[in-house]
Amino acid sequence: MQPVIPGSAERRRVEALQRWAGILDAAFRIPGTQIRFGLDALIGLVPGAGDAVAGLFSVAIVLQAARMGLPRVVIARMVLNSLLDLLVGAIPLIGDLFDVAWKANLRNVTLLDRHVREGRPASRADYLFVTLVVAVLLAAAALPIVALALLLVYLDRPFF
Repeated sequence: MQPVIPGSAERRRVEALQRWAGILDAAFRIPGTQIRFGLDALIGLVPGAGDAVAGLFSVAIVLQAARMGLPRVVIARMVLNSLLDLLVGAIPLIGDLFDVAWKANLRNVTLLDRHVREGRPASRADYLFVTLVVAVLLAAAALPIVALALLLVYLDRPFF
């Protein structure tokens, strides 16, 4: 991938996505603090569908990254940033605080900008992050099955 020339159409697209991410993650400041939050955190306060709607906005950034030809592992990292934001964000109150701290959209646009501007391939950090998150998700998915198997063994009942 070639570095992006300032003022090019691709550079303007990245700048527009940076503005979009800023509105979603850092448009407002809590008075008297350095804590910033955006529409993502506000929309997430709506019970039920708020976090899902906020997640749709994040999809636009990831889709643009795919259209711009970012390495698949970087796109996977962006998806996982957004997924983590969506999953933890669904927890009442804790999720809203996490939204304010995590800022998945700004993280994703930073990844996109770094790879588009510098034209460099995916880094070890990208691969490590994706590997760790996938491992944690697999462990979390396996945990109920393992717990059930152990419970059945403890109760002296066959698993299957």
